[in-house]
Amino acid sequence: MNEDIESINRMRAITISREYGSGGGEIASRLAKRLGWQLIDHEIIELVASEMGTSTQQAEAYDERTEGILARALNSLQLLEPAYMAGIPPEALLSNEKTYLKTVSRIIRAAATKGHVVIVGRGSQVLLARQRDVLHVRIIAPLEQRIAYVMQREGLDQATAQARIQMKEHDRMRHLETAYHRKPADAHLYDIVLNTSFLDLDSAVEIISLTLQQKAKQLSVKTGDLGPAVGLSRYPDQPEDFRPTVE
Repeated sequence: MNEDIESINRMRAITISREYGSGGGEIASRLAKRLGWQLIDHEIIELVASEMGTSTQQAEAYDERTEGILARALNSLQLLEPAYMAGIPPEALLSNEKTYLKTVSRIIRAAATKGHVVIVGRGSQVLLARQRDVLHVRIIAPLEQRIAYVMQREGLDQATAQARIQMKEHDRMRHLETAYHRKPADAHLYDIVLNTSFLDLDSAVEIISLTLQQKAKQLSVKTGDLGPAVGLSRYPDQPEDFRPTVE
């Protein structure tokens, strides 16, 4: 496909939400390389760690989770040493996690403002939902195929791969629901949802690139002039399933 570079350059970002094992991370990497854009994935953790003045390992504890390692450690400490925790409000102990989420939000918005970035996860589809110059993508696949993907990519047996998928999906869902009160599977958060069950990864990159180009062309159109009804006339006859309102 010959991209319309001028149109695409008007877009600031692409957000990629993905089911674990669907190939979404790999698609994001290939897409960023194809467009010549910056990939914001694990790198964002290092940025957060730098801003927080903490280690990458500590920042990873909060990544796409609401409890994280610190929260679980505090819970364990309360069970083992209740006297140590007496009189200390939980919100004070977990303030670093709130700081982390705020910092992630600031970095994502700053990255989108800078422009030409592919952002993987981190609630970016919600944080940037109101920006018309951002394309939102969701990558999914059947569980069986995701298990096979994780087994191959991470060298795990079937049971371990399935358990890892379930853990990652739980963490991601809980993160989005707790932090932003949204569900990652909500199709209305995205411009396009791709199923890699029969779609190879390069074809997914091709489709996303085309969708990016098409959305870019609509930036100059007023919001009220967009939607499925644009350019369509009324049905010639009343729909067969029409039922008049009974008063």
